[in-house]
Amino acid sequence: MHEPNVCYERGVTMFSASSYPSHMSRSLFATVALVAAVAVYGAFAAREGARRGLIDDLPAASGTATPPKPAGTDMKPSTTKHVYSRAGWEVTPYSKSKVEELATKLTPEQFRVTQKSGTEPAFCGNLLDNKKDGTYCCIVCGLPLFTSAHKFNSGTGWPSFYTTFDPLHVAERSDSTHGMERTEINCARCGAHLGHVFEDGPRPTGLRYCLNSASLQFVDKGQPWPAGGEPVKTETAYFAGGCFWGVEHTFQQAPGVISAESGYQQGKTKDPTYKEVCTDTTGHAESVKVVFDPTVITYRQLLEGFFQMHDPTTMNRQGPDVGEQYRSAVFCTSPQQLEQAKAFVADLTARNAFKKPIVTQVEMARDFYPAEEYHQDYVEKTGRACHNVNPWPAIFGTAVGSKPSAH
Repeated sequence: MHEPNVCYERGVTMFSASSYPSHMSRSLFATVALVAAVAVYGAFAAREGARRGLIDDLPAASGTATPPKPAGTDMKPSTTKHVYSRAGWEVTPYSKSKVEELATKLTPEQFRVTQKSGTEPAFCGNLLDNKKDGTYCCIVCGLPLFTSAHKFNSGTGWPSFYTTFDPLHVAERSDSTHGMERTEINCARCGAHLGHVFEDGPRPTGLRYCLNSASLQFVDKGQPWPAGGEPVKTETAYFAGGCFWGVEHTFQQAPGVISAESGYQQGKTKDPTYKEVCTDTTGHAESVKVVFDPTVITYRQLLEGFFQMHDPTTMNRQGPDVGEQYRSAVFCTSPQQLEQAKAFVADLTARNAFKKPIVTQVEMARDFYPAEEYHQDYVEKTGRACHNVNPWPAIFGTAVGSKPSAH
């Protein structure tokens, strides 16, 4: 791994401009350095190519040593691209038929506002003066949209908020009706018309989300969510496979993964910094916290992807990155995960899936500390490729592109 904006690779001895012999011309030195660099890269590429060629065969590997897969451990290929918010809700757009079905349960006024982009009269909505603590959800599909913590009195006659429950829960589009240009807001999941957003709100956003009470249902704090408004029942897993930039990015591409966060784990100190971890004395591994929807992707499929995106046979090293923080490890959050992970590694070993012994640690997870902000979504922010093997199309048996997400 590199420090931001630093262009060297760890574990590879490089010449510097100040280190070449005085009797060597700059042009000759440049030639020697280039040849050395090509040789190093060629050897590394050859090793990676051989490894990936073997790994790509993993999903199809078979033999008497391969135990039968437990029923229900694999998901059937799906063409649906599931979309999740950082808050933990699935916001995949509903089909037209599903929206029409939900709309049959609305009152005439709720239908007029949400399905026909209507507007209720000012100062008439039943939620305008509501001062209770809780959440304002979509009247059609139940998705949480706004909270009482962000509500304010705008004096306009409609419930007003300065931010959303989650940015992905509310969609915007241009509205040029009534001879004016406005920004309409809709439920991102079912498309229900909610109102409009204006740039005359209070700090810190400066926005005023102007809502129709008819498009909302209020849920008191501590009360159950309305039908369809429940968050996804997620599970969490942790994986360490060298530089966490690429591991995080690759898991973000997996269907059913809600979030992937880089951090430090299984060390001896609390709240370590990147520089402290790089001293190779804290015991931490560069780890990735994966929150996933088990109804879309199984823990076994996550394991399959993990063992394809990194080399599990190199001790405390991934490519040019050397140190204990770059070790291969699976940190489990439950006895069931621990059992599955150990069985998976045993199966790979029995089938000789790798030419060298697997050195991946499998143990129960301990404290995870999120890495600094500049490490999060690093590949997306910089465009720098890392761990560029995408295992998910082979695992799911279908084309899997970059999924829409909150990352």
